[in-house]
Amino acid sequence: MGESDLKGRGGGVRTITDLARLAGVSPGTVSRALAGKSLVNAKTREKIEKLAREHGFRPNQMASGLRRQKTGVIGVAIPLGHDVRQQISDTFFMTLLGLLADELTDRGYDLMLRRVVPLSDEDWLDRFIGSGMIDGVIVIGQSDQFDRIEDVADGYLPMVVWGNHSEGQRHCVVGTDNRLGGRMAAERLIASGARNLAFLGDTAPIEFAARYAGALDVAERMGVLLRVLPTHLAPDQLGDEIAAHLSTHAGAIDGIFAATDTIAAACLAELHKRGVAVPGSVRIVGFDDLPIANQTVPPLTTIRQDIHAGARGLVDLLLRRLAGEETESLVLPPQLKIRATA
Repeated sequence: MGESDLKGRGGGVRTITDLARLAGVSPGTVSRALAGKSLVNAKTREKIEKLAREHGFRPNQMASGLRRQKTGVIGVAIPLGHDVRQQISDTFFMTLLGLLADELTDRGYDLMLRRVVPLSDEDWLDRFIGSGMIDGVIVIGQSDQFDRIEDVADGYLPMVVWGNHSEGQRHCVVGTDNRLGGRMAAERLIASGARNLAFLGDTAPIEFAARYAGALDVAERMGVLLRVLPTHLAPDQLGDEIAAHLSTHAGAIDGIFAATDTIAAACLAELHKRGVAVPGSVRIVGFDDLPIANQTVPPLTTIRQDIHAGARGLVDLLLRRLAGEETESLVLPPQLKIRATA
């Protein structure tokens, strides 16, 4: 999009993304420049401010416009940069979305859901918050979009993210201490007699990477093998990948830490088909404590994250930020739920 294209629009530049394209910088740089952040060099700031004046774009125009407008709608975005074939019908997403819908309805808000594949839509977050259709946004999962979310957080207050908290990050997060949960999972597998462990999951998403890192902490300390068997949550991959892993490593694994309960349940089903006893030959620990964890045969030992408390926290913090308050992140403690698989 060239400068003449933007000038030809009625009302000039409408969003931070428009201005960023015109200036040849990222939307985050525009946000920081208009907010007077010292991270942007003087020459770039002057260029952005000049373009903003020429096109009638005022600093914080987007955020103030949304506050003025009060649409009564909260946007919920699910970025799937790491696993583009994953579906929002995934049990975890549906559980959290249902709880968020209840919390938002109780507070007088409607919910607008957007599934995003960042590979084909790099400016997905800027366009969503600049659409004029929402008062604020909840992002479910950081996926591989940490930097994109950080950039937007510099200039946009009413955003809260479900994900993993890292020291020094700028965006506000609600989520579980995933690394601690990973440690608890590995400790339980080892305590139940496992000595050859496997992590089944995708270590690209930040939350899953933290779970694996926690398990690796324990495995290295205890002198136990922990291998990574990449496993995706897309329905057309999950079953085949688990079957291939179990065929390749038959008899070599006696403990499985599954990145989610969904993966754990699929492992149980495949082991049952193969006549492998759980927990006699293989122990399994999942993560989430979704309703399915109590319904598997045998019932699943898992790491519980309090999704109910998480949904309440996401909405509470977002409404406080809508009121102009800077808020801290909320990190929830994981809990080991011992059932029959480990």
